[in-house]
Amino acid sequence: MAQYSKSDLERRMSGAVESLKGDLSGLRTGRANTALLDPVTVEVYGAHMPLNQVATVSAPEPRMISVQVWDRSNVTPVEKAIRSAGLGLNPITDGTTLRLPIPDLTEERRKELAKLASKYAEGARIAVRNVRRDGMDSLKADEKKGEISEDDRKRLETEVQKMTDATIADIDATASAKEKEILGQ
Repeated sequence: MAQYSKSDLERRMSGAVESLKGDLSGLRTGRANTALLDPVTVEVYGAHMPLNQVATVSAPEPRMISVQVWDRSNVTPVEKAIRSAGLGLNPITDGTTLRLPIPDLTEERRKELAKLASKYAEGARIAVRNVRRDGMDSLKADEKKGEISEDDRKRLETEVQKMTDATIADIDATASAKEKEILGQ
């Protein structure tokens, strides 16, 4: 049976774009947003868990995020994870509640966020190229098994490359729009 599946490759490539959009939605442009903490993972109970699985995250004020940790023993790991996430937030601990004041966006901070957006975009590009490589490998395997001809393999490889180029163009456009939003252009 043939390994190559165009719909699977399309699904995986669009998944990389959706993941990027989710990551970029967490980059703020000056207002408190709970999605800002979505990429934060906390090491608790011997495993890495998303922050929303160990605490309640809310935005009670336009410039403040509140994190209510459920288990008192997890307050320090949560605080450490937020500080080390590279989001530029410094938690203020009050019992099991962490308050995260959202600082004004300085020019330096805007540039840091733009770099982070570029990093997320590069990760998405790498994911798409990995999907392309998997597709090309499965086409070669199908040809080796005699399930498709060399001409079919070459035609399908061109199709996979076009799909990859279109997806990377979408990633670039998404990242560019977010960088412009962050930099206030």
